[in-house]
Amino acid sequence: MSGVDYLPLTTHESDSAIDLHPYPPRGRPYYRTYRWPQRWLRWPRPRSCFKYTAPAIIIIFVLSYLTWEPHIEISYYWRSWIRQEIEPLTPLRGCFKPDQASPLYNVTERLYGPKSTEIHAGLPMRLGLDCYDFAGTIRPLLSSESADRPRTNYHTYWRTDLAPFSERQEYTLKSFFATQNPHSRLIMWSNGDLSTNALLTSYVARYPEAFELRVANIRELSKGTPLENSLLLSSNDEKAWLDGDLIRLLVIWRDGGVWVDMDTLLTRDLSPLLEHEFVTQWDCYDKIYLALNGALMHFHQHSPYLCEALHLMATSTKPRPSSTDWGSILYLRLWRRLVAEGIPPFKILPFCFSDARACRLDNRLPDPFEPDPSDGHWTNGLTRAEDGGLDRKLAKVFAVHLHNQWEKSFPPGGWVERLLLHRYEKKLAKVPE
Repeated sequence: MSGVDYLPLTTHESDSAIDLHPYPPRGRPYYRTYRWPQRWLRWPRPRSCFKYTAPAIIIIFVLSYLTWEPHIEISYYWRSWIRQEIEPLTPLRGCFKPDQASPLYNVTERLYGPKSTEIHAGLPMRLGLDCYDFAGTIRPLLSSESADRPRTNYHTYWRTDLAPFSERQEYTLKSFFATQNPHSRLIMWSNGDLSTNALLTSYVARYPEAFELRVANIRELSKGTPLENSLLLSSNDEKAWLDGDLIRLLVIWRDGGVWVDMDTLLTRDLSPLLEHEFVTQWDCYDKIYLALNGALMHFHQHSPYLCEALHLMATSTKPRPSSTDWGSILYLRLWRRLVAEGIPPFKILPFCFSDARACRLDNRLPDPFEPDPSDGHWTNGLTRAEDGGLDRKLAKVFAVHLHNQWEKSFPPGGWVERLLLHRYEKKLAKVPE
């Protein structure tokens, strides 16, 4: 065995068939590529996708807008809050029962007595200028009719710690004395003494029978109501929403009358509306939980509606700060309880009567804080000219609610200055001192 020579085992025919080089060869890059059998299976490049997709989306959006009229509103509410605060219908206190109703309030007459004016349209009136035209169907009272009515109290409120009372707030006073029935009286409530304010003292001197300053003592106002001695009486917030909503109910309960928020300009005598008790529609969008507003409202003295509202406040969850829990949401909850127990509810004043800014772009009042358009035309025939479309609509509605935009000024020569403020001045100049 030792003398035998062994050859290396190979499967090749010869040594020349053996590749002694490493694989892949040194110095040569090696790429392994995959080729798809069909080009359409490749992902499009992002640049190409944007180049063709974005214009297509824009075209579809424009065509859709020209074809359809979109109405989009997105709101979020906790389902637990809806189940706890909105859906349950707790019993009323019984303020409408004959043995509990105040002798100052005739339930039969107020709820079921004949009325000469209809203020509830029964439709949202979002088409064109329908709401303004409906407001125009309410005729002013004749002088003989208004003379027979007792003096009507109007109430408003100013928080002295939030801002000083100045010329901007004075516009509300001017609008009242320029538009309302001479048998009306404006009571201005505040959380501090305003008797030293020069502007206000001039009005007290000029209208001694028709203007009065009062400090709101909430605990005193709450006596005899379901909130008497309640810890909730100290509720307030930085926006004056909770205390403002509370005070409006307490002062009307005590004295009866009309509540007008300080950020409101009155445009027409409210007397034709006052045979009804009402709150106001918030806007024309039919918000399910925020449908009602108290910026302009009217109830008679010791109204059972207010008694039930105060009872609901006293027996419900503590209100959230800077919320409408004692405003819009409270009115909705009360309305549902009234109809559930077969009691005719209070009326709801259509949105444009006092808040015509809160609707679509094509039928709302123009922005009071923007200059008039250069061509003098707004939408739906509203024109800048005296006795133009806008002027005629303002003559039909009863107020313009400005929504607390105290930091903004009216543009010189704008429609608020021309069609409202200047006319207030002219009207008041004719009133004897």
